Amino acid sequence: MDHDKNTNTNTNFIKEIITKDLVDDSKNDAVITRFPPEPNGYLHIGHAKSITLNFGLADDFNGVCNLRFDDTNPTKENTTFVDSIKNDIEWLGWNSDNHLYFASDYFPKLYEFAVTLIKSGKAYVDDLTQEQIREFRGTLINPGKESPYRERSVEENLNLFEGMKEGKYEEGSRVLRAKIDMQSGNLNMRDPVLYRIIHTEHHRTKNKWCIYPMYDFAHGQCDSIEKVTHSICTLEFEDHRELYDWILDELKIHHPKQIEFARLNLSFTVLSKRKLMKLVEENHVEGWDDPRMPTLSGLRRRGYTSDSIKQFCTKIGVAKRQNTIDISLLEHSLREDLNKKSQRALAVLNPLKVTIENYPENQIEYVEAINNPEDVTAGHRKVPFTKEIYIDRNDFMVDPPRKFNRLTLGSEVRLKYAYFITCTKIINNPKTGEVDELICTYDPNSKGGKSPDGRKVRGTIHWVSKSESIKSEVRIYNPLFLTEKPDESTNFLLDINPNSIEVLNDCYIEPNLSKAKPGDIFQFERLGYFCIDSKDSKATDLVFNRSVPLKDSWSKINQLK
Repeated sequence: MDHDKNTNTNTNFIKEIITKDLVDDSKNDAVITRFPPEPNGYLHIGHAKSITLNFGLADDFNGVCNLRFDDTNPTKENTTFVDSIKNDIEWLGWNSDNHLYFASDYFPKLYEFAVTLIKSGKAYVDDLTQEQIREFRGTLINPGKESPYRERSVEENLNLFEGMKEGKYEEGSRVLRAKIDMQSGNLNMRDPVLYRIIHTEHHRTKNKWCIYPMYDFAHGQCDSIEKVTHSICTLEFEDHRELYDWILDELKIHHPKQIEFARLNLSFTVLSKRKLMKLVEENHVEGWDDPRMPTLSGLRRRGYTSDSIKQFCTKIGVAKRQNTIDISLLEHSLREDLNKKSQRALAVLNPLKVTIENYPENQIEYVEAINNPEDVTAGHRKVPFTKEIYIDRNDFMVDPPRKFNRLTLGSEVRLKYAYFITCTKIINNPKTGEVDELICTYDPNSKGGKSPDGRKVRGTIHWVSKSESIKSEVRIYNPLFLTEKPDESTNFLLDINPNSIEVLNDCYIEPNLSKAKPGDIFQFERLGYFCIDSKDSKATDLVFNRSVPLKDSWSKINQLK
């Protein structure tokens, strides 16, 4: 892979800037940041980076981070998205109930700001269409052209803007624009649109307003109203900073400092909200919380922990330039967290029956298993062992290669926590020729998987009791995209992996998991980490999602193509 791997845990130039600002301005020791999501979709892993940064800075400086919904486009917003965003932020560990705001709270004040700009001759109502405004703006090479409506009088502009507010005009017929410089080298300064007409009911203000501020107008003024000290934005807003500063200076109000950082780009992933919406609306996934999605709700359902995501965001640091983070680093952060926290369990996903012919009939013996070798306080559990068991089909071969260290005809292996067994006979399906069953013997002196005489065995494999285990569904999730940078594809939908999910319906899990709850995460020994699905699991019908394999599998990504 040729992309950058940013794993510098000490990279946070923004923290250095804020520290210097506090030294330079000894009278101001209150740091106020904000996280301003649009309630038009679910938060994803890229938002987690911004959340961790903004809330983390507030924590570092004993300040405050406001959660402010940028609800300025009623055509795309609803309360479902608001609720999901609040839940995700709380899940990450921050509660913003005392600092929760909406841009719509400030609509009256933002309207007053617009009127102030009109009165000072810095804004005007324009009748050009969207297409004409775009045409008149010019290009990076060619200067813009002034609108024929640019020199309307202050009185006429005030009357027209009030008429826009009162709903007298059709949607798209008029806009309010700043009067700056159509010759500017920064296209954002060529008389940008500040307000547009939208005749759509708002999720909070209902039909009280039919004009709505553009983000570039609402952004800085909301920051100012809330006395934000540092407005942290992603790099695409760097060219907008000049406009941010211009409006605040013209209004002569509190002026926060805007600082930009590189947004998160993740390999084999799309983080464009528009593209994620397309995946959902066109049913390429089962919803915003599909475990294949990079949304926080999807990652949570898959088994990602809030600590692992915050640790990932800390590891990648805060960069000044765009780069692409290897998704294996995200998975590594999850493994690190789950290895310390998750209880172990025995499970067989591709079962092959084994009958131990010299084991007593109808006997159920309980062997002792370690709950978590990384946590001595986790204790032990009892796992039932019987004459008939299941092992994973991959742990047996009729004609094995030279270094195959699992079960073969005539070989001996250790059943983890149980006994040594030796395969003495293979029973094949008479129709297909496939191996249906193995006949084995066990050494009763090897209880606990310990060698009675010091002899070594070829390997250790996992197992479950045939009669005592729980039948479950297990979903194996593979990358949703087959190319490293699907965002750069002409049509990213063509890069979707047709095998992004594999559903296994004939899996068997040790019975100790029967009392587990949706959302609980386990390490299936030798197989990976698995989470009980929070949506489809029932008390008597568990569904497990594989969170992450035990080892990095991205080096084998080409095998999926």
